[in-house]
Amino acid sequence: MTRFDLRALVALAALGTIVGACSQEAEPVNEENEVANSLEGSASATGRAIILAGGDGASLGRVEVKEDADGVAIMVAASGIASGVHGIHLHEKGLCEGPKFESAGAHWNPSRRKHGRDNPQGAHLGDLINLEVPASGAGLASFTIPGTAIDGSATALADADGTSIIVHAKADDYKTDPSGDSGDRIACAVVAAAK
Repeated sequence: MTRFDLRALVALAALGTIVGACSQEAEPVNEENEVANSLEGSASATGRAIILAGGDGASLGRVEVKEDADGVAIMVAASGIASGVHGIHLHEKGLCEGPKFESAGAHWNPSRRKHGRDNPQGAHLGDLINLEVPASGAGLASFTIPGTAIDGSATALADADGTSIIVHAKADDYKTDPSGDSGDRIACAVVAAAK
């Protein structure tokens, strides 16, 4: 799994001033920032920085998406989300229409598996680890989706209709199909085709 520099993670956790619509990509990462060494803002880049927005469109952090040798590495840097444990899932459509983000559809599941890493019939590719948010409201989670790409493959996140990254109100129990009993969708980011 790709490890992001701790200093860059701390800097991302401090982000809380980005405002924009959830379907809008964030400005390219500043090249002076250490994260810029692994993410570039051009259309041909292998990485992206994306706004994580709440149901009202307010920024709740950023998502960094980057291709590596193992697949797609994703890091969620949340700020302003209620403390506790929150499920994170990839959803099949790159639409973040608040307040409930139902437009994102079901979990991204190209392999047609069941939900949950602890489910003997799971897990599908949209199942991710839980995000733990301390009292400060700034939480970090990172993971790799093996055998995937951002663009240009059968299991690309930025396919014709994109993919959403959804943060839920409750923890994913890692077994209950179809969503791990993780509750409401409270934040959303879109991985869309490069313009």
